[in-house]
Amino acid sequence: MFRCSTQVARFAPTRFAARNVLFLRAQSSNAVNRAQLPFTFSSSGPSAIKYTSQHEWIAAHPDGTAFVGITKYAADALGDATYVELPEAESELEAGDSLGSVESVKSASEIYQPVGGVVLEGNEALNDSPQLINEDPLGEGWIAKVKLNNVADLETDELMSLEQYEKSLQEDH
Repeated sequence: MFRCSTQVARFAPTRFAARNVLFLRAQSSNAVNRAQLPFTFSSSGPSAIKYTSQHEWIAAHPDGTAFVGITKYAADALGDATYVELPEAESELEAGDSLGSVESVKSASEIYQPVGGVVLEGNEALNDSPQLINEDPLGEGWIAKVKLNNVADLETDELMSLEQYEKSLQEDH
């Protein structure tokens, strides 16, 4: 769950003028970058890619390893990232626990774990280059690599396919 810590608690449709939202959506691809680690971690690619209503994504591989980050829509809404707080390795997180945060020129926002798991590592490249969140949020800008407690947790109604996520963006505006 991606939540802003400023006065706007979530990405509410009224936060952006309709014209800007349409522009963001037209310029945005919320599909995981097939050329980067979240996709290439295993030879067959992720076995599941899911999205939250709060603009996070999770790409799970057959061995239960998953990558978590924010969508292009969220990165565009945040503005230029200036700092990313990464989770500590070996942190045990349940669905909804804070995974880290992103600070930008517009706001600071918490990132929440979509399903339970143990953090294997944070994306250290974000320490030196927080702008990767904006440049490639579904690729090089991944936030954490986790080992899922239960891969079946990805089948919850709380998580959406790319098509469902894109449709939810259209319905919100």
